[in-house]
Amino acid sequence: MSDVQSYIDGLCALLQRLPVEDIQRVIDLLLAACTSGHAVYIMGNGGSAATASHMANDLSKGTMAPGAPRFKALALTDNVPLITAWANDTEYGNVFVEQLDPWVEAGDVVIGISGSGNSENVLRAMRLAKTRGATTVGFTGYDGGKLARLVEVNVLAAGATMAQAEDVHMMLDHLITTVLRGMLEERFASL
Repeated sequence: MSDVQSYIDGLCALLQRLPVEDIQRVIDLLLAACTSGHAVYIMGNGGSAATASHMANDLSKGTMAPGAPRFKALALTDNVPLITAWANDTEYGNVFVEQLDPWVEAGDVVIGISGSGNSENVLRAMRLAKTRGATTVGFTGYDGGKLARLVEVNVLAAGATMAQAEDVHMMLDHLITTVLRGMLEERFASL
């Protein structure tokens, strides 16, 4: 078998093992936040930072439906001057928690994306979110790490390599936002 086919086969097997119930729960939580006017904050490092930015974009723009409320989605990965200020003046472990601190409140949804599930800056932000009454969600790989045990809902790409976990997390963004757009279109079509 070629390396290309092997990668594709491994990714397909991983997708088949995804926890559908947990994905649906994330969709329901996001829909509730949107329709009640609450915010969604998303974070991650490296490739997961790119996924966080992409997901904030897709929630904000890609879910728009006539007559429906719009998502208030923000990637905590996008303000490079603020990230570097917090990293330089305190430590890198604070780059997300310090951004989240003035904004997060009960009813918001906070999504941490981490292939290992052990990114300290993501964990700190999630702990703050929980103390404020926000709903916490994780997208993880490997065994889920500390993040899987900290959040209310974790979508685990079990046993994946880092590259495969990042592939799955990006696919989850597209799956979730596509389903949400359909739900919003259906719910608000008659208004």
